[in-house]
Amino acid sequence: MATSDRNMLLNYVPVYVMLPLGVITVDNVFEDPDGLKEQLLQLRAADVDGVMVDVWWGIIELKGPRQYDWSAYRSLFQLVQECGLKLQAIMSFHQCGGNVGDVVNIPIPQWVLDIGESDPNIFYINRSGTRNKEYLTIGVDNEHIFHGRTAIEIYSDYMKSFRENMSDFLEAGLIIDIEVGLGPAGELRYPSYPQSQGWEYPGIGEFQCYDKYLKADFKAAVARAGHPEWELPDDAGEYNDVPESTEFFKSNGTYVTEKGKFFLTWYSNKLLNHGDQILEEANKAFLGCKVKLAIKVSGIHWWYKVENHAAELTAGYYNLNDRDGYHPIARMLSRHYAILNFTCLEMRDSEQSSDAKSGPEELVQQVLSGGWRENVHVAGENALSRYDATGYNQIILNARPQGVNKNGPPKLRMFGVTYLRLSDDLLQQSNFDIFKKFVLKMHADQDYCADPQKYNNVITPLKQSAPKIPIEVLLEATKPIPPFPWLSETDMKVDG
Repeated sequence: MATSDRNMLLNYVPVYVMLPLGVITVDNVFEDPDGLKEQLLQLRAADVDGVMVDVWWGIIELKGPRQYDWSAYRSLFQLVQECGLKLQAIMSFHQCGGNVGDVVNIPIPQWVLDIGESDPNIFYINRSGTRNKEYLTIGVDNEHIFHGRTAIEIYSDYMKSFRENMSDFLEAGLIIDIEVGLGPAGELRYPSYPQSQGWEYPGIGEFQCYDKYLKADFKAAVARAGHPEWELPDDAGEYNDVPESTEFFKSNGTYVTEKGKFFLTWYSNKLLNHGDQILEEANKAFLGCKVKLAIKVSGIHWWYKVENHAAELTAGYYNLNDRDGYHPIARMLSRHYAILNFTCLEMRDSEQSSDAKSGPEELVQQVLSGGWRENVHVAGENALSRYDATGYNQIILNARPQGVNKNGPPKLRMFGVTYLRLSDDLLQQSNFDIFKKFVLKMHADQDYCADPQKYNNVITPLKQSAPKIPIEVLLEATKPIPPFPWLSETDMKVDG
């Protein structure tokens, strides 16, 4: 039973639902507005706060450089508004297709792929020379090779165009956050575990820094460091290896040597700087708008419980038992007032196969704690679709790790949770009944609240980013701090 209690309302965590991947088709058509409207009204009746949608670069800037067509998305946003839901918009600069759960195929724009035909190094490349066309390499962030523009300028122009063309929706308060895509699957990471290249869980993945631009960057970095003889790793194995079978990740392997540490610091710092630079552009694009910026960090939970954390390292998260690879990301976000959105909220260690040495619970606790310590808002999503009480209870636990506070705001509370994703399965009666209970418990048994200020989710006009934080200061956050304590189970179970 929902009630309304001002103190309990401060425990309210809003729930959003991710829209289907192909809601706007690859040809830029909003195909089934009537069918979607019916589903959105069901979500609204279930007290869902809003929806999240990918705004695909490969659809919008399809025809040529700076030739944007926002019309189909405007129709979609209009419908979301009519249904009384809020909107989280993802600036999706990656390809859809080739990752877990990708059911449609939306490549990046053809005119960019054409440039890749004459310069294959605009894409991430692994050691054996395989290209990955799902996202441009960080190596071209500042290279003027896209008809005179850099990759960062492409992303910046796209976001400015979004703001201009969606200004009425921004002013009306429909769009509450802009999630800035920073890599494959929209996540701030390297494409280290591509299913399209034969990766299977729980393979360690591969480093993705062998394009000519990143190679040159590394060569310059080792020369500055006085070690021109150091090369990129050639001993880190292949996608489906286990850590111990490689020279790089094995016990006392390359990763703990001076050379290995230098490489891993360079590789992960490139990612930090990439996120920082693009968020600065996003801040300029949306300055003064009543939105929050957000980024997504991937939940790479396999091999978390071994010393080498191999799968995290290949993805660009330099996280070890004695080095926090996520806290510096949170510190970088703090200057942009951005939200840290993390995945795998639904997973429990006991559900994972023991040979993956997986630790999703500890990983979530580490990453969320780092965000809260930097006073960054933390949000999250489930990694895989779940319709059971156990999965929902785990999400609720992570949303309020120390439970509800009946007398005011809880000590720890996530800024929001996005459920993956809207489908016929979700709306099937028995599944939807339990989902409705999940929404109610996330709302701390309170009625739907249309005014986020009442639960302290104040959204003010976006302020200019604070000055750039020196890399040395960001890296001070690598010093491990134990996570905040978590309850063993939520005090607000869907089946309690």
